[in-house]
Amino acid sequence: MTSGPFLYPNVTSVPAQGTSSEIDKNRKSGDKPGEFDQVFGQTIERNSGVLQDAPTSDLNLGQIKAPLKFSAHATQRLRDRKIALDPQTLSRVNDAVDKAAAKGIEDTLVLTSDAALIVSVKNRTVVTALDRNSIQGNVFTNIDGAIVV
Repeated sequence: MTSGPFLYPNVTSVPAQGTSSEIDKNRKSGDKPGEFDQVFGQTIERNSGVLQDAPTSDLNLGQIKAPLKFSAHATQRLRDRKIALDPQTLSRVNDAVDKAAAKGIEDTLVLTSDAALIVSVKNRTVVTALDRNSIQGNVFTNIDGAIVV
């Protein structure tokens, strides 16, 4: 049996094409839903309110925030320059990267109280880091934004 350009060997009919409501209408009145239909229905009911009840800021417009990553170079610079980033500072840097992304910035300089971080916003990756003493007199190139946290 052929349907268009596809060949379905050993198939007596082509699967139903339609919405679930159309398929339900075609189901015989005495037929009971199968186990899959029951589990699927329960899962849909259980999860139906999850996105409706969530505040829009938590959804981030349907995108899940990716964690901030550190390149090998940045990790080495943090270690060499003895730069410690506490969880609060990392959270502020993460928020700064979110703000930069919202403004369309691709590469940003994030200034904290102890360090300067060059971050690729698109990749959410810290590319390099400088300590407070190294910031003085430095010229930062290849960035299109700066954020002080």
